[in-house]
Amino acid sequence: MKNKSILAARILLGALLLAFGLNGFFHFMPNPPATEEAGALLGALGATGYFFPFVKTIEILTGILLLSNKFTALALVIFTPVLVGIAQINFILNPAGIPVTIVLLTLHLYLAYQHREQYKPLFKQAS
Repeated sequence: MKNKSILAARILLGALLLAFGLNGFFHFMPNPPATEEAGALLGALGATGYFFPFVKTIEILTGILLLSNKFTALALVIFTPVLVGIAQINFILNPAGIPVTIVLLTLHLYLAYQHREQYKPLFKQAS
């Protein structure tokens, strides 16, 4: 049963990341409305010209890694800063995005916990 829940979480998170990443380039899903404050921040980030293509590329790559079951622990580490940014924006500026954020956070944390043994070497002090 545990293996099925890990598989389901990995596939769901991977599919969501792949879909959201591709949507950033091909715009096949409408963007949900944002508050004025969130819109101002996202507009400024979009005006840089590089921020969203970079973030969406990370989402696509980590989605592919999760769906292919290759380097799952690494994919989770790579996606963590992006997820923190998404969570900050939605929890602070855009409450309408909180439900999707909670789903992403739950899946991410569950998978990270399931791969915790792979992270242990990161927390060993160098001698």
